[in-house]
Amino acid sequence: MDRWLGIDHGSKRVGVAVGDTSSEIAAPLTVLDGADFNQIAEQIVRIADEHDARAVVVGWPLNMDDTEGPQGKIARTFAANLAELTGLDVRLWDERLSSFQADQALAGAFTRQQKKARQDAIAAAVILQDFLSSGGPQGAPRPDEVTD
Repeated sequence: MDRWLGIDHGSKRVGVAVGDTSSEIAAPLTVLDGADFNQIAEQIVRIADEHDARAVVVGWPLNMDDTEGPQGKIARTFAANLAELTGLDVRLWDERLSSFQADQALAGAFTRQQKKARQDAIAAAVILQDFLSSGGPQGAPRPDEVTD
């Protein structure tokens, strides 16, 4: 069983989810403050250790025409730095529409502020669930395998 963390990277918040390849089920865990990269990396390593995860999939926001825009480059750089700093196997996964799916999952269940607090973790779970359901790492590049 390979356990993975799913990451929905944002400039203000970072959503985290956990799942494994055998069950192909992902669950939201937490939302981290997205301001300081080193602090985020330390928290991700701690969470990975707590959940026995040795690999991470980072949501990669591609444009609808499959090109990488500014946010995609930021996420790819975050993933590359995370891999370098932590030694974890870090992969990228197309996250198009994950925030929309997270919003749909939370619709009507919470106040706007409650939804905002949970949305990033749910978006991370959506990303990870899609990754696991699609065969996992075989179709997910490492950040250093992507060319500009």
